[in-house]
Amino acid sequence: MKKIRLFTLLLGILLCNFLSAQRGWEAGGWLGLSHYFGDLNTGYSLSSPGLAAGVIARYNFDERVCLKFSANYGQVSGDDAKSKNAYEKARNLSFRSPVMEGSAQIEFNFLPYVHGSRDNFYTPYLFGGFSVVNFNPQAELNGKWHDLRPLGTEGQFRGEEYYSTTGALCYGGGFKIDLSYEWSINLEIGARYLFSDYLDDVSTIYADKEDLENLRGDIAVALSDRSILVPGVNDGQIGQVGRQRGNSTTKDTYVFLGIGFLYYFGDLRCPPYSR
Repeated sequence: MKKIRLFTLLLGILLCNFLSAQRGWEAGGWLGLSHYFGDLNTGYSLSSPGLAAGVIARYNFDERVCLKFSANYGQVSGDDAKSKNAYEKARNLSFRSPVMEGSAQIEFNFLPYVHGSRDNFYTPYLFGGFSVVNFNPQAELNGKWHDLRPLGTEGQFRGEEYYSTTGALCYGGGFKIDLSYEWSINLEIGARYLFSDYLDDVSTIYADKEDLENLRGDIAVALSDRSILVPGVNDGQIGQVGRQRGNSTTKDTYVFLGIGFLYYFGDLRCPPYSR
């Protein structure tokens, strides 16, 4: 009987340690900015931020490791007219797109982080994970916005357009600090490296305009090549068939920068042992 009780006690201690490491859920929302980097922003300009927001659910396994789920929305855009590169100015393409994503990430806290602690109530952290992203690039022509994907601006045949949903690697870091036992504030910046190069509808070469007009119409032709003559820079023939329109060797990226408020639902504690 004593061996059984001792075994039960040891098992209870091990179980208690395991359970006490599961420090529970927290959830909340965030608000901030989104920004795009790609073929229409090769100079990493920060001049065109968009609004972004999302909801977060985080499970704290212990003081160091968390699993985070989020659903996020943002607006991104790019414009050759804002580029410092003379060729890009002459190319004169632009776009905007909403981005909607679901994301799962692993977080690592640099410092022990315990809700309600007077000593371990803040920490910087890093995270990495995977996102599924939906986007819809658009461009303006004569005061009207047009969806670019259905226009096949780089000569895609009908039914062979790029996918509007893709995967992405997400990575970044932040800083979290308790405001109280239940509430905390998170400052975070995170990038999404897409598996697609068509967030901006620009990737490869200029299509044959005659073929494009026959397949898609006048609007597709007008939005596929918006190049302008820049004396001393180009010959006015940037949009010739087969000439480079984008760089397909690098994928597009967007970044979220935000501040979030999360509510902590409490530790999952081990019940006390009694004889």
